[in-house]
Amino acid sequence: MSASNPIQQYASALTRRHFFGQGAFGLGAAALGSLLPSSIFTPGVALGNSVAAGGMRDLPHFAPTAKRAIYLHMNGGPSQMDLFDYKPKMADMFDVDLPESIRKGQRLTTMTSGQTRFPLAPSKFKFRQYGQQAAWISELLPYTARMADDLAIVKTVWTEAINHDPAVTYICTGNQLPGKASLGSWLSYGLGTMNANLPAFVVMTPSWSSKTDAQAIYNRLWGSGYLPTQHQGVALRSQGDPVLFLSNPPGVDAATRRRTLDRIARFNHRTLAEIGDPETQTRIDQYEMAFRMQTSVPELTNLADEPQHILDMYGPDALKPGTFAASCLLARRLAERDVRFVQIFHRGWDQHGNIAGDLPLQCQDVDQAAWALVQDLKQRGLLQDTLVIWGGEFGRTVYCQGGLTRENYGRDHHPRCFTMWMTGGGVRPGMTYGETDDFSYNIVDKPVHIHDLNATILHALGIDHTRLTFRAQGLDQRLTGVEEHHAVTDLLV
Repeated sequence: MSASNPIQQYASALTRRHFFGQGAFGLGAAALGSLLPSSIFTPGVALGNSVAAGGMRDLPHFAPTAKRAIYLHMNGGPSQMDLFDYKPKMADMFDVDLPESIRKGQRLTTMTSGQTRFPLAPSKFKFRQYGQQAAWISELLPYTARMADDLAIVKTVWTEAINHDPAVTYICTGNQLPGKASLGSWLSYGLGTMNANLPAFVVMTPSWSSKTDAQAIYNRLWGSGYLPTQHQGVALRSQGDPVLFLSNPPGVDAATRRRTLDRIARFNHRTLAEIGDPETQTRIDQYEMAFRMQTSVPELTNLADEPQHILDMYGPDALKPGTFAASCLLARRLAERDVRFVQIFHRGWDQHGNIAGDLPLQCQDVDQAAWALVQDLKQRGLLQDTLVIWGGEFGRTVYCQGGLTRENYGRDHHPRCFTMWMTGGGVRPGMTYGETDDFSYNIVDKPVHIHDLNATILHALGIDHTRLTFRAQGLDQRLTGVEEHHAVTDLLV
């Protein structure tokens, strides 16, 4: 007997398991939508601080210390040797070859694999100890140094990836291969949204100061992969509409758009009832979110209500669209509005040469604004439940790539140890975690794999990383992979 209706036609093209899996998801999404507070779908209504809509029914797994997170990603690999990982013994080893016993045949990039020597390049920048924890911080980060006692500085992050694209894909999505769901998408999927009028996951890609050939970044870094597409990050642009197609086209007013969306929604609901495809529900939700964002996003990006002393705190670029300072200010405004996850990608940290010229400019770009973001959150009572993370996808080598002088040098990619910092959201303040060897080359105490880092971020938000899964491609997918990894609870209060 031939299939006579759309459901039978759809089912005949699928395996039994696929049909029931997809059907349950679609009907479940529709049922969940009917159970949510009606206020979440009402334009102009933000949810209360203690209320979230969507997300998984069993989350959080335990009491969270953070409700939201802001991730400051320094794309390209900041040099830990020149910023946080002070190695005074290197001062007497200028141009000495890195011992083979330290390198141990480590995989090299094609940029240094042909070198016959690996001359040590001590940092030319001065370090001092700051705060009660006496953290060593470079002169390039004077504002970061001011908040040493707010930070947990992790010196022993490591990764297997040695080139930019797989490395940044790995730390953002938990896999070096494209196509997996990003951290922000997992948080949106697992915990839902706390604001009816803004996306749960927002991304910014500010300009950078020192390099014109910075590594490219791709929107798959904030993509949803196999998760429903409603959980992908929404990028705020610095020119034109903050979000693409936010404005009505010429000749279309708000009333006309509302009528159009209502008619489209009726068609989509009919398709959802017939087919049960969860992407149809996603399309309905995204159309409605886009309509609400026509009011909420212009209000978000209008900085006219920011007092001058706040603008001064973020620095002279605070009102320049597309700068890191302006992005940090917007991140605070997004946190105020209970956006679940904000990620800022700052490029230009790939210093294979001219560290003396490039690195100070990069630090100047981000140092004051990152400090201001933390202080601004703190003075508003938001830091206690907002987790802030700063770092790149890997570090830099202690040996020089190319020409070496005492005044200038370059460093290659180094995955075996690099430094990141965290603050707020239940992070234990005023601590330095882990230790590297005298060459900032190998970890000697308390290694933190990037899966451990992501597990720690999830833990702060009340999620057991082993239990946050999604069935796709025949596997229970998760952000932290299938290997043995754990949240570093020593970093949390």
